[in-house]
Amino acid sequence: MPETHLNRRAALRAELVERDLDALLVTDLLNIRYLTGFTGSNAALIVAANDDANESRTLFCTDGRYLSQAAVQVPDLERIIERNSAVKLLEKAEASGKLGFESHKVTVDGLDSLSAAAAGATFTRAPSLVEKLRLIKDDSEIEALRMACAAADRALADLIGQGGLVAGRTEKEVARDLESRMLDHGAAGPSFETICAFGVNSAVPHHRPTDAVLATGDFIKLDFGALVDGYHSDMTRTLVLGKAADWQLEIYELVSAAQAAGRAALVPGTDVKQIDAAARDVIAAAGYGERYLHGLGHGVGLEIHEAPSIGQLGEGRIAEGMAVTVEPGVYLEDKGGVRIEDTLVVRAGEPELLTLTTKDLVVV
Repeated sequence: MPETHLNRRAALRAELVERDLDALLVTDLLNIRYLTGFTGSNAALIVAANDDANESRTLFCTDGRYLSQAAVQVPDLERIIERNSAVKLLEKAEASGKLGFESHKVTVDGLDSLSAAAAGATFTRAPSLVEKLRLIKDDSEIEALRMACAAADRALADLIGQGGLVAGRTEKEVARDLESRMLDHGAAGPSFETICAFGVNSAVPHHRPTDAVLATGDFIKLDFGALVDGYHSDMTRTLVLGKAADWQLEIYELVSAAQAAGRAALVPGTDVKQIDAAARDVIAAAGYGERYLHGLGHGVGLEIHEAPSIGQLGEGRIAEGMAVTVEPGVYLEDKGGVRIEDTLVVRAGEPELLTLTTKDLVVV
């Protein structure tokens, strides 16, 4: 996608000009992937603010392990092959002027090395400039997210439909089974370590799978996602094995109502704190406010957790094209908990739902 990456670099140049920077040294590998398509483990990139049509002053560097890969993935930029990529890139570019660097990623010792390699440059903190661009997903990113969500949806459907949730299986077994099924449906891997929690363990928001055994009457909380083309999906569904008890139905219906309120609040221009409050107020009004232990959601993309943060401490406003989660929960210690989570894209009308598995309570 050379044209896609070209457009992203053009958008970055506009940010550099606005901040009176002559160039930006990009060392974060995910940001390099976003701007060039390169997926290796060692690289650096200098993006010049006022480059020519051929981008002759925008340079990419990686080491010899990726000689062939870089030629395929970064065909439109000059490629330098050196092991100490960032330092060698600065030397090759003869960097000068106001040079922005990713101060949220570069260590103090790292900055010393960079400064020695470009003594003629004035290093200027430029945190999260690329991440700002990554907030709004383009069509190719949204399509990758759709495919990641579809792989997760299909894996869960298979797990349920093919008898993967039966009494006697352990949390670890079910988690591994679900991850394997995502691979079967095109995922490169799971987005993160799958959360599988049975019974009382479902009251722990980020429980790690154990040898706990599934029993009739248990809540089954599954928080999982698939990785496709570098993009992450994120979904939580809470099910019951056997007949649901009245208390389970009560908190499930409450979380479902809160989740619907959170989704409805995803209107472009809305403060993220207001979106969180839309769901949180539903739970608090029912007397379970202290049992809702986390924020409402977060951005997803090249990282499983990225901006924006939708919570009581979040900052900023939601915008069209952002990909976010909505995931309220209620957690009753020593009994069990419910979380319902979707991945969505903010649209001018209602948000686009990417995780399509039913949110009705599934009893298996």
